[in-house]
Amino acid sequence: MLPVKGAADQLKQTNEIKVAIPLLHSCRLDLKDKDITVDALLTQRSLATWLRSGQAHYHFTVKGNQPTLLADLQQYFLARREPAYTHTCAGHGRIETRCIWVTEALNGYLEFPHVHQAFLIQRQVIEKKTGKTSCELAYGITSRPASEASPQRLLQINRGHWTIENRCHYIIDWNYDEDRGRIRTGHGPENITRLRRFAVALILCKPGRRAAETMRRLNRNVRTVFDYLLMSENSRRTPAPAPA
Repeated sequence: MLPVKGAADQLKQTNEIKVAIPLLHSCRLDLKDKDITVDALLTQRSLATWLRSGQAHYHFTVKGNQPTLLADLQQYFLARREPAYTHTCAGHGRIETRCIWVTEALNGYLEFPHVHQAFLIQRQVIEKKTGKTSCELAYGITSRPASEASPQRLLQINRGHWTIENRCHYIIDWNYDEDRGRIRTGHGPENITRLRRFAVALILCKPGRRAAETMRRLNRNVRTVFDYLLMSENSRRTPAPAPA
């Protein structure tokens, strides 16, 4: 039997997968040969299988919700030597260095569908004014083989994910005034944040109007929201063929 906390975490992961896959399917996004990145909570075998069935490639971060997978990656990269690729950049008053180690040696060992590479990313940040240094490690797996995704590309994909994350946070704070939100009890703050982030991500993945303008148009208009998500009869209706 799972501990109470473990059971709750497993239920939350299952619920998010049940929402994510049908919603992605309903949006009719062309995912073929795209790199899909998600929060660690959605690093799930069912999502990996679904993405590959649509010829998309996953790029998943591995954290504590996949304890066995995380332990295997941590054990393997303990003996790491020189990184496969390093990138350093400066800006916003800090110097940031990202290093990546990549392996294909675990492909046949890890119990995860369609995995072709595993990686470790180390992010070191030095604050210019104070000299304070911080270091973070992030483990991950991808279905992209080395012939299609070099260490440099994997690092770019990972950084792109966090660029989107930061962009989403700014949009959420600006449009929802989240930092002054009054939902503070139980799982309320986490749940409402996830809903808002998911909504913003859906808006950003479609070209056209700015996010703020789209949100104003959809605000409190259920019919327009369903049309936007291609979940209404009108939005799914295919146009009649042109007369011969």
